[in-house]
Amino acid sequence: MGEAAKASESARTITVEMHDNYYEPESITVKPGETVRFVIENKGALVHEFNLGTAQMHETHQRSMQMMVDHGVIRGDHIDHRMMEMDMGDGHSMKHDAPNAVLMEPGETKEIVWRFGGATDLEFACNVPGHYQAGMYGDIEFE
Repeated sequence: MGEAAKASESARTITVEMHDNYYEPESITVKPGETVRFVIENKGALVHEFNLGTAQMHETHQRSMQMMVDHGVIRGDHIDHRMMEMDMGDGHSMKHDAPNAVLMEPGETKEIVWRFGGATDLEFACNVPGHYQAGMYGDIEFE
């Protein structure tokens, strides 16, 4: 699917706005091997996620995101960052620190720099419970 990269290696920058239950743009076209700097802005009133992955990866990640809601880490319009550090056993926490995803409160702007692998079925999605199901995902299309 690809890997994290440095901003200096990016061929272009794509700004993605997250609104409550949709993204702008709704799809993104890339070339295999291209490095893209994503500037993600949460313009909504709720916590949202921008996550690059396959549909199966999103489905699996949604279970972790539900646990974050159940334990009070995600609270509608804010994140309890202290709770993210909580030990969930076996050295695991609820940190949201994968290089292909950002979890953001309203008004925040963050970046992901990603070097895409070969053409595959990828999406960008918000896996906060109910958001994906409400249509908050988009396709990564390969040229």
